[in-house]
Amino acid sequence: MQTILLRLLPRGLRPSVTPARLILAAQFVRFGIVGAIGFVVDTATVYGLRSSAGLYGAGVAGYMTAASSNWALNRMWTFRGRGSGPAHRQWALFMIANLGGFVLNRGTYAILVTYLPIAAEQPVIAIFAGVIAGLFLNFTLSRRFVFR
Repeated sequence: MQTILLRLLPRGLRPSVTPARLILAAQFVRFGIVGAIGFVVDTATVYGLRSSAGLYGAGVAGYMTAASSNWALNRMWTFRGRGSGPAHRQWALFMIANLGGFVLNRGTYAILVTYLPIAAEQPVIAIFAGVIAGLFLNFTLSRRFVFR
């Protein structure tokens, strides 16, 4: 992954990129890919539950299922070999560490489905906005506190 990222950079910038920055960039790209998968899980959950649980209940369930699948994929791929201890402890730490991201993510979601009729009709709009709102904070917290 680092080699691909290095080749994508203009030749003039390549000498200034350190191996540590390449590793960080590769982790962020993998984290983003995992996040895209989580977005699909989140969206499917919200659409599947919104008629029975309402938009807010479905939103919480969607976040929990997506965050759990993201933790598993990040553990296996993005941060493979980093972090230690039992899986259930790491999952709980991941969920706690990403509470700030949860507030940004689901806060954005709740505001949009409450005040923007198109987002209430098509929650995928609010889900996507929420994912973007929490992305950088979740990456930073995951990297520093969960998978260190």
